[in-house]
Amino acid sequence: MTTRTERRPPPKITASYIENAALHYLERFASSRANLRRVLMRKADRSLAHWGGERSDAAQVVDSVIARLAGLGYLDDGAYAEARVRALHRRGGSLRTIRATLAAKGVEAETAEAALETLAESHPVPDRAAAIALARRRRLGPFRAGGKRAEFRDRDLAALGRAGFPWEICRAVIEAEDAAALEEMLAEEQGVTPR
Repeated sequence: MTTRTERRPPPKITASYIENAALHYLERFASSRANLRRVLMRKADRSLAHWGGERSDAAQVVDSVIARLAGLGYLDDGAYAEARVRALHRRGGSLRTIRATLAAKGVEAETAEAALETLAESHPVPDRAAAIALARRRRLGPFRAGGKRAEFRDRDLAALGRAGFPWEICRAVIEAEDAAALEEMLAEEQGVTPR
């Protein structure tokens, strides 16, 4: 017969425990201030449920640690937003999806818009470039192998639509002649001569 091992109780809330938890989290993930606060408050809530105490006291400790880490440069919402925008755009995220992702991570609307404006400087129509990237990654439209484009046209349009792209962009990407035409469209948009 096997016995269950009891789970270790969570540590008590101290500034050093919260700071170590924050640093450990930041070693593994980039984060906004609000997202890190949520992560640390979940840890604090587990500790408070076991040991007791006031949530407001734990919140003060978490806020002071976050302020200290931000002062040391470990947390920068602007840099986080710009990096996240670039990564999501490369993967084929629409502007709508990117805004929603940043909002879910607790990035303020002004910071998110500033990061999106930075993206717009390098991509005049960011949604078109992202839709092409998503179509390439998921092999939609002109990137579909086997000559079955017409058969899957509606499904491909729906996939781009669900990803948050405007109808005009979905149609332009899916109905493009071939992948080279899309690459040429991107090159013209960015002011680069196609190969």
